[in-house]
Amino acid sequence: MRKFLQRVLSGPVIRLANKYSSRPDKVRVHAALTSLYQKILEDPGKRGLVIDFHASSKMIVFSDQHKGSRNFRDDFLLAEKNYLAALQYYNEKEFLYCNLGDSEELWENTVESILKHNKDTFRAESEFLRRNAFIKVFGNHDLYWDNDPLASLNLYRAYGQKVKIYEGVIIKMEVKGRSLSFFLTHGHQGDLQSDGNWFSKWFVSTIWGPLQSFLRINPNTPAYDNKLKSEHNQIMYDWTAMQQDLVLITGHTHQPVFNSLTHLERMYIRLKKARKKADIVEVKAIEAMFAAGKISGDASPRLDYSKNTYFNTGCGCFDDGDITGIELESGMIRLVEWKSVDGQHKRVILEESPLERLLDSTEVTTIV
Repeated sequence: MRKFLQRVLSGPVIRLANKYSSRPDKVRVHAALTSLYQKILEDPGKRGLVIDFHASSKMIVFSDQHKGSRNFRDDFLLAEKNYLAALQYYNEKEFLYCNLGDSEELWENTVESILKHNKDTFRAESEFLRRNAFIKVFGNHDLYWDNDPLASLNLYRAYGQKVKIYEGVIIKMEVKGRSLSFFLTHGHQGDLQSDGNWFSKWFVSTIWGPLQSFLRINPNTPAYDNKLKSEHNQIMYDWTAMQQDLVLITGHTHQPVFNSLTHLERMYIRLKKARKKADIVEVKAIEAMFAAGKISGDASPRLDYSKNTYFNTGCGCFDDGDITGIELESGMIRLVEWKSVDGQHKRVILEESPLERLLDSTEVTTIV
């Protein structure tokens, strides 16, 4: 019976969930991003941090784990081992870790349940905290950390020490003698249906959560509402395209974006080049990934000659257990994937680029 209902109900229920979980408005999103960016610059430490990055600095950015309660609505369940392996790798290499929001699924689960069932991941994250190398940013699904009176107490219970919660981070660095800034935030700001909206929370907790648990489905696959995700990514790109030497990194959409192109778009470009060069091995490898459904994303209006200044981490809860994130290291920015291969956890570089390619070649209007 469950399998029959999965076939019949999964599509309509997911479409309904998408309808009421995210509906970005360009004007509101742009105004919210500008306001937050300026607040962080004007009063560092309150809503966000301002960090000076140096040549030896290293950062990993993950988001959207949506840690749950070990039931069938727990999107993080299959990804936990890859996440733990990744954290061990980055901690040993002394990376700064920025968790960019929706780390905990607090629309569908209680805080007590999250704390009870995710001790290993909180312990792994606390290793960065001990080195003063952990930044926790809230998203719409873990907004609790920012606005509940008991949040600080429960964060202490999770990590064993005090944890400051931020809405964003600004990183400043010098690249080729010029100043380049990175603005990191979850990306839900200005989205009427997910920026703390009560109806979305009610729908997810009362309707979507129980149905997801019963149907045993995970919506974080390439098939579900990529058009809406790409529209949101496009709005984010439009904002950063109007700034000068400013890179925007978000999460929220669960759709990896690198140099302002979705990973899907970049793979199509790579396939086109491989076919042109008659590289049969590369063509077959890329076609196999498409056939296996391993490429997430959708087309967007972004043009090949546009700016390379919008990035999205993807998520930490893909339905096959893989996770994606953004690395900053040694003058490079990378989109990485952690996956299980023959029982081993493997780090795969999906895309990479020198930071100097993110610098603007011409002057543009700043912060509008």
